[in-house]
Amino acid sequence: MLRILAAGLLAGLSTQAFAGEPAVSTDPYLWLEDVGGDRALEWVKARNAVTLEKLQADPGYEPLRRDLKAILDSEDKIPDVQQIGGHWYNFWKDAAHPRGLWRRTTPAEYRKAQPAWEVLLDLDALNQAENENWVWHGAECLRPRPGQPWERCLVALSRGGSDADVTREFDLGTKSFVKDGFFRPEAKGALSWIDQDRVYVYSDFGPGSLTESGYPRMVKEWRRGTPLAEARTVYEGQEDDLYIAARHDDAPGYERDFVIRSLAFYNEELYLRGADGALTRLDLPNSADKSVEREWLLVQLREPWNTGGKDYAAGSLLAIRFDGFMAGRRDFQLLFRPDARSSLQGISWTRQHLLLNVLQDVKSRLFMLTPQARGWKRAPLPGAPTIGTVTVGGVDPDESDDYFMLATGYLTPSTLYHGKVGKKPEALKSAPAFFDAKGLQVRQYFATSRDGTRVPYFLVSRQKLALDGGNATLLYGYGGFEVSLTPGYSPGVGRGWLTQGGVYAVANIRGGGEYGPGWHQAALKQNRLRAYEDFAAVAQDLVDRKITSPKHLGIQGGSNGGLLVGNMLTQYPQLLGAVVCQVPLLDMQRYHKLLAGASWMAEYGDPDDPAQWEYIKTFSPYQNLDKDADYPPVLFMTSTRDDRVHPGHARKMMARMLEQGHAALYYENIEGGHGGAADNGQLATMQALAYTFLRQTLMRHE
Repeated sequence: MLRILAAGLLAGLSTQAFAGEPAVSTDPYLWLEDVGGDRALEWVKARNAVTLEKLQADPGYEPLRRDLKAILDSEDKIPDVQQIGGHWYNFWKDAAHPRGLWRRTTPAEYRKAQPAWEVLLDLDALNQAENENWVWHGAECLRPRPGQPWERCLVALSRGGSDADVTREFDLGTKSFVKDGFFRPEAKGALSWIDQDRVYVYSDFGPGSLTESGYPRMVKEWRRGTPLAEARTVYEGQEDDLYIAARHDDAPGYERDFVIRSLAFYNEELYLRGADGALTRLDLPNSADKSVEREWLLVQLREPWNTGGKDYAAGSLLAIRFDGFMAGRRDFQLLFRPDARSSLQGISWTRQHLLLNVLQDVKSRLFMLTPQARGWKRAPLPGAPTIGTVTVGGVDPDESDDYFMLATGYLTPSTLYHGKVGKKPEALKSAPAFFDAKGLQVRQYFATSRDGTRVPYFLVSRQKLALDGGNATLLYGYGGFEVSLTPGYSPGVGRGWLTQGGVYAVANIRGGGEYGPGWHQAALKQNRLRAYEDFAAVAQDLVDRKITSPKHLGIQGGSNGGLLVGNMLTQYPQLLGAVVCQVPLLDMQRYHKLLAGASWMAEYGDPDDPAQWEYIKTFSPYQNLDKDADYPPVLFMTSTRDDRVHPGHARKMMARMLEQGHAALYYENIEGGHGGAADNGQLATMQALAYTFLRQTLMRHE
């Protein structure tokens, strides 16, 4: 299967006056953008020391950190598996293996309470042998000839968790890397199998080979035994493109090759590569998701489209036979049409069926579609749970109608099911309860944003909640890139916050994908403030319901969510008692010049265009800090090894807040990449610091 994807305020409230636009040359903290510079790292160490001294001295910190690490290391977690050939593969971390094991077992063995695993690669042992700090980035295995065992894989490893990685050829039989096998040097990009002796390679080939965002600008075909420098160029994009890649679809009987030109997020061209190397562009909207499975081409629209004499709404899912489409036919069949409450969140194939994951007011509903001689038959997926978030995916779409299904909720530990279409799914593994949920409940509410839009949010709290405005409440959000926040079991939130008496809320604001592409597009570029209006509306609703009050209300977000909470800090400080801002974007005047920032201009706009800067500066927290404002305490958290969102955003924001005399703490993990942590120990530390900070600030009045 080849699936193509582009790639995470309320009326009546007074907002701060914007601080205006300082010239870049006057920024006194540009030196903090020098990621590994001695001066910058000395500053980081000094700030870390202050934070650790304050938070680690708290009597509750160390017991919490130990508990969180024990949860992360627990051998009772569900091993997430992927079928490759006759085995189920898993990557696993625990206390004895902090960097992890790549391992496999049989389906029959997996069903046992204590499966026997065959270890293929021990990353901790590899790091010790090579004096490295490798972090697992995944593997792609080559489909063998019929009747032959699976033997070769391409394994991606990252130093310290950065997006840049290396790719090395691995032999499953010898459980070792192949001497003189395929090897891609460290860069953003990948290798992908064509056949046993050829791969597609998209990577850093030297000057001019990367886009402005730092991703591959060209893809090549590389033959075994030849130097990488002699690899033949398949396609070369433009410097201002986002990413160029290619894939071989190895579905038996439907082998095809595709080139993907991503111009920006949710803006890409798809080309079919012929046997002679010629490329034919598929006549499809750039904004649509495109997927090919055997004889079918599926198109999920992000914008309205007229084709074949018919109009289709944004959010619709269309199907047509691939060969017919390439021959000029446009008689698409409509498989899903969204409405005001529903959106399509995902699709997955089994051998004969298409499984749909639909959200209805942010609640999961699963359906099964079956192609027939006259149209497609649709029915609910039998046996699917109807509570919480449920996701489904085919186990091996080329061979069987088996599927995996995962059900989870804020208070419900995850359960992994294995099913076969037409039969009741079997519960394979259930995670234990990692915190005591007795007396807790989940409710969904709707807040009204400034423009009248109803914004859903979930609330997790004690059943007997005193509505006196005194409950310490943590509000989480993201609001970007069409990412949906659905209910899920988080032992960290449970142990670190809920069992401490805290209330937890999750806001499904615009910019996300909870109601389809229109929900995302409503908060793009010049409309970005709508996301923050929505978040403030939820915050105000929590106050109006007397669940909490501003001095007890904290917010948390990371990456684009860090930009969200940064704007809440500068625009709505009167609503907040504390802010946790993680791996954030904050300097929106320079974001497009830092690491992968240029790839997000379709989301935020181009600061170098004066007309666009006029609206971008309204949501650039670094420029909008006010020395005379009364801000709540803030904890900034980032990673030196984050090569996606530059740590300079958090560093400079912290420096400016200190300069202006505001209360702020800062912690930068040396490893971790954009995820912030490279192993369970680092993650437990980061979580314990955040929850200790929130408890100190929000619960201190009680």
